[in-house]
Amino acid sequence: MDINGKIYKNFLNRIEQFNIQNGPDKIKKQHAKGKLHARERIALLFDKNSFEELDAFVTSATPDTGLGKIDEAFGDGVVIGHGHINGRLVYVFSQDFTVMGGSLGAVHAKKIMKVQDLALKVGAPIIGLVDSGGARIQEGVASLSGYTSIFHRNIQSSGVIPQISVILGPAAGGAVYSPAITDFVFMVKKTSYMFITGPDVVKEVLNEEVSFEELGGAEIHARKSGVANFIYEDEENVLLGIKKLLSFLPSNNLENPPYVESNTKKDNINEKLRTIVPDDPFKPYDVKKVIGLIVDHNSFLEVSELFAQNIVVGFARLNGKAIAIVANQPKVLAGVIDINSALKAARFIRFCDSFNIPILTLEDVPGFLPGLDQEHGGIIKHGAKLLFAFSEATVPKITVILRKAYGGAFCVMNSKNIGGDYSFAWPTAEIAVMGPEGAVSILNRKELQNSEDPNKLKNEFATKYRQEIANPYIADQQGYIDEVIDPADTRMKLISAFETLENKHVEQPARKHGNIPL
Repeated sequence: MDINGKIYKNFLNRIEQFNIQNGPDKIKKQHAKGKLHARERIALLFDKNSFEELDAFVTSATPDTGLGKIDEAFGDGVVIGHGHINGRLVYVFSQDFTVMGGSLGAVHAKKIMKVQDLALKVGAPIIGLVDSGGARIQEGVASLSGYTSIFHRNIQSSGVIPQISVILGPAAGGAVYSPAITDFVFMVKKTSYMFITGPDVVKEVLNEEVSFEELGGAEIHARKSGVANFIYEDEENVLLGIKKLLSFLPSNNLENPPYVESNTKKDNINEKLRTIVPDDPFKPYDVKKVIGLIVDHNSFLEVSELFAQNIVVGFARLNGKAIAIVANQPKVLAGVIDINSALKAARFIRFCDSFNIPILTLEDVPGFLPGLDQEHGGIIKHGAKLLFAFSEATVPKITVILRKAYGGAFCVMNSKNIGGDYSFAWPTAEIAVMGPEGAVSILNRKELQNSEDPNKLKNEFATKYRQEIANPYIADQQGYIDEVIDPADTRMKLISAFETLENKHVEQPARKHGNIPL
């Protein structure tokens, strides 16, 4: 074969057609909508010149059905392949909205399935850059079959490799279920939308006028539904956020999280921690300040920051090693556990346990949120999910009780009897069946009823209760916690404790899986 002959010319013509298809006009269309092109996203996400594309020249297998023209463009509306992010192998699919609105047909689906299978085989994370109008109507059941095959692979990969979904445009109908199954969802303000049924259907069925943003925008899913774990102002920052998240995660469930040596040396003793909890037990404080003083400098990455803010979850580094943090937030609803916070924390804990990330629990919880809405909404069942997740997790688990640890909430928040490895308490800790005020109202009811100054007497009883029943030294003496520690020593204690747990191994009962109370 003459490499300079007709065959090579056809090869070059094919490349030229490909370049024309993905030329400036297509890119301009995306930029006009405030979005990047599918290939621009990949270029920003992956290490320079590391991305290798697969199936770039495939076209739709479906002929014109008479319902609308099928675009025979190369790639069928999705770019797939693999490359490196910060030197580590990652697979990706990036939907191209400029080709039939990024709609999913049979070939489009097969390309996504291909990288899903490869990522699972080699044990590498997979990222889906979603920008799609949904199922390709012209391809009918073939499109629906494609979605279900993708869902099945999401489920097969769950807990084996990290799966990240990035919503960079619309995701409607069946397109939302794959992201919902994956581990983390990123969205962009003003340009990302997720919904099962769009505004037109809502108008037709319910006669309600609603905008895309109100129905399924980034803010809605970050604050109200909890579907989105991270939202950013623009795509460039979303892509940087993905890189930061990946820096905490192992490539698969057989590896440990990557170690990153901190550029900033941090003292293991910090006296500021001694004064962070107020003397007044009813006064709030920000648990994120506690986190910041304990972990490596600026290493904390909060997950689902805007949803269920009465509990804080996220990743950080402790002496260079990745850990997960679950912390009650006294600043919001006094740190109580409600339905949303239980769900948020339980899912996060189960992810961390799947991928060998040790868990630090910072506890300051007065109990579960009372009320008709919570009880009728199933706080019993949803709170049990948090209990189940903590108890099921076999990774190293350490608890530090900062202040309140009352009743069932104490039990749920990684207590020793549900498998916590170490449990420390600060001198400010209060560990009891219930708070002092509620307890003395029951225990000293008669005295209070007969008192000329019940409020003063109640305060006296409450003080006595704190000193004689709720103080942490009683729990320490009885072995329910391991040690009451100087708050200033918390970082040092945690580094040492996590090091002792590096070779932790737990024998599990022979079973298919547990039945978490869904």
